[in-house]
Amino acid sequence: MTKDTEVDMKDVELNEMDPEKQPMTADAQVAVGEKNGSVKLKVPEDEVAFTGLSKEELMKVAGTPGWVRTRWMLLVLFWLGWVGMLAGAIVIIVQAPRCKPLPEMNWWNDGPLYQIPDVDAFCGGLAGLEQKLDDISQLKVKGLLLGPLHTVQENRPSTLNLKKIDPAVKHLKSVLKKANKKGIKVVLDLTPNYKGSNPWFSSGDIGSVLEKVKAAAEHWLEFGVSGFKLSGLNVASNSPHWSHLQTVVQGNGTEGTSKRLLMGVVEHESAASVHWLLNTTGVALILSDLLSSKTGGERIKAMDHLHAQQRQVGWGLGAVQQDQLSKQATGPALIRLYQLLLLTMPGTPVFTYGDEMGLEGNQKHPKMVWNVETEAAHNKSLEEYAATRKWFKGLSDLRGKERSLLHGDYYPLYASNSSLSFLRVWDQSERYITAVNWGAEKQTLKLSLTTTEKLQLPKKAKVKLSTDSKLEAESNVNLDSMELEPGQAVLLQFPYMG
Repeated sequence: MTKDTEVDMKDVELNEMDPEKQPMTADAQVAVGEKNGSVKLKVPEDEVAFTGLSKEELMKVAGTPGWVRTRWMLLVLFWLGWVGMLAGAIVIIVQAPRCKPLPEMNWWNDGPLYQIPDVDAFCGGLAGLEQKLDDISQLKVKGLLLGPLHTVQENRPSTLNLKKIDPAVKHLKSVLKKANKKGIKVVLDLTPNYKGSNPWFSSGDIGSVLEKVKAAAEHWLEFGVSGFKLSGLNVASNSPHWSHLQTVVQGNGTEGTSKRLLMGVVEHESAASVHWLLNTTGVALILSDLLSSKTGGERIKAMDHLHAQQRQVGWGLGAVQQDQLSKQATGPALIRLYQLLLLTMPGTPVFTYGDEMGLEGNQKHPKMVWNVETEAAHNKSLEEYAATRKWFKGLSDLRGKERSLLHGDYYPLYASNSSLSFLRVWDQSERYITAVNWGAEKQTLKLSLTTTEKLQLPKKAKVKLSTDSKLEAESNVNLDSMELEPGQAVLLQFPYMG
């Protein structure tokens, strides 16, 4: 069979095939698509794209009355909306309650003062004090009250040398440098006759002794200390030489937190006498022993009398005598109770070294115990010290953060022979209620306000801190009938209610 014959045979086979099985031409494909209800068309690649209106056409359309009115309407709506939002913002600002201006604060108002009357018992002398500043800083302390460090023989004014603490003076310079870096000021106790019964020797010696104190103050201020503490303020301030000392310490001071502290200490004086001394002596701070009173009523009255001058009032329990808190309060529970009371009262809390842990000892100035929180894991006898120190740190930190506790207004709520309660409030900040029961019996406290100001107590408040196991943290308690176990304390919190 020839090739031509083979081609003819293939044509015959194709012609004899079922039309549906034969290859489809383009026209056939269109026909089938129309039959099935869809048509596929190939769009030419060179078709021209839509370019929109030209500039001239747009300008012609934009000038028509319809578009002009539309643009004006949109412009007016925009400005009306903007003016409306501005007016709304102004209304909100005007109607919103204004923040109360902060009071003028000094560095001794910002945290506790920590007195170290015996540096040797505390850390082996001034040489060791620099290394202990890190531990002290953890307590949020703002000032160290050191000494007295000067030399004097008991009741002999001729032996008084207020400038000499050699050879330790070189270590004091290092202490001052590191303390300032940590935001801690150093105050020297210049009480002249601190070893004798009369801190100013005798009435005939006061004038000459004050001149020595004045000269020593000039010396130590130049050295870098931030102020002075003097016992027997009620005696010394009666001398005409007192104003000379006051001018040296405070007359050259600068404004703000860098002010120099002139601190007086009084003993066995009433709240009224303390109030009078604050107004007449010119001291920046007075530490008294008013808390040595054992009844809640007398303690509340003292706070009532002095709360308006809270930035000039120092509170302590045993601090006037430079004793540890443990000599006034027996047991860890009472130690923590008085820590809470002192750190929430209106004024500056003053502690003696070791009070943060409840340090005990038979000596006048017991030896300090260090590293209690780390050593407690290996020494069970230190567990209470560690727990009390942790409690103190939490309280001191809270006081520094909360404006109501730091410089808030004070309102008494309750008092009995062995318990008391008060409220601390500042503007729109969180409110705090302190309630303590140092007695031997359970107390039911009915808290209420007697002030005529626009201030209300809620029915319930949240427990922030508590030494009472029956008042757990974050739980709520009724303020009209709150039970507090013997020797226990609680700090309650509630929000600003408008």
